[in-house]
Amino acid sequence: MTVSLYDRLGGYDALAVFSTKVVGQAQADSLLERFWANRGEDRIARELQLLIDYLVRETGGQMYYTGRDMALAHAGMEITEADWTRFIEIVTNVAGELGVGATEGGEVMDFLNSLKDDIVTA
Repeated sequence: MTVSLYDRLGGYDALAVFSTKVVGQAQADSLLERFWANRGEDRIARELQLLIDYLVRETGGQMYYTGRDMALAHAGMEITEADWTRFIEIVTNVAGELGVGATEGGEVMDFLNSLKDDIVTA
């Protein structure tokens, strides 16, 4: 039996911790903070939950994602290559802090890279 990436990453709780740390660091980052400017706490919390739901579903967990597709969700944000590179640095650092293995980390990076064209538009 093949073990899903979801299970190998540690399930819902691990993905929730990962997402929370990534978003927190991105919000505090001088390059990326603008994406959360002028957003209320409730909206930020909702977006974080959507991210968790999305990652759970995409890694093989049992979660219903109610958000938009990545192109529509990021339309008009003018995310640049520099923004993407900085975000990936944060993702990599958080994954390292949490002890994500090389195999699982590689699978996550492959997945994120598959979304890049829908997210980086500027």
